[in-house]
Amino acid sequence: MDLGLSGKVALVFGAGGGLGSAIAQTLASEGADVVLADINFDAAESVAASIRDNNKRARALQWDLNDLSVIDAHISQIEKELGPVDILVNNTGGPPPTPVAYQTQDVWNKHFQSMVLSVIAIADRVLPQMRARQFGRIITSSSSGVIAPIPNLGLSNALRVSLLGWSKTLSREVGKEGVTCNVVVPGRIATGRTKFLDEQKAKREGRPIEDVSDESANTIALGRYGNPQEYADVVTFLASTRASYLTGSVLRVDGGMIANI
Repeated sequence: MDLGLSGKVALVFGAGGGLGSAIAQTLASEGADVVLADINFDAAESVAASIRDNNKRARALQWDLNDLSVIDAHISQIEKELGPVDILVNNTGGPPPTPVAYQTQDVWNKHFQSMVLSVIAIADRVLPQMRARQFGRIITSSSSGVIAPIPNLGLSNALRVSLLGWSKTLSREVGKEGVTCNVVVPGRIATGRTKFLDEQKAKREGRPIEDVSDESANTIALGRYGNPQEYADVVTFLASTRASYLTGSVLRVDGGMIANI
């Protein structure tokens, strides 16, 4: 199946590892030119180099999502070197595990800026070109906590929900101009972040991490954690021309983990 991604320019955040790395590599394998943005330049460059080894175009970009002042300069650089952004994959890092109560205003402000305001501002910067060309894909990677809040992930549960409302509203505003906006919700995908959360839970409860991971896997309909490639395949389809009639949606890639209908 031709996904129509050849020559499209994709900007993927958190691309130095985990889900972002898998997404960037899969988009590149389908012919997209990929910019891998990450606060850790070396990690992003390592992935970009592996993509270039397969004769695909990729470049790494050091990007701190807490710094909104760099957005215009970074996007202008991408436009100059590769062309306007066709596909934006908002894959932000998650905050540390905490209860939702008694967090300081500074903590809320810090994570709201990096997880929410940055996403909105970057999308606003690339939208005019998408609308002018009558093609664009804005894909936001979220968390299962936006559907069923996860204990001790209070900051993530609260902040990520706001992007669902933003994405749905934006989809109505730009759909007639060929721009789609969707949210993808991962379940328990085997990434460094998931391992970290399992380790933290094991530490809090004084149990082996293997017990925590096995217990979690048993709550999933498929009985296992997902592979990052399985998640990346869904995101890549959403980025494609084949997904032209899919917008304003929240797609679960969770192996049947989330019990809510």
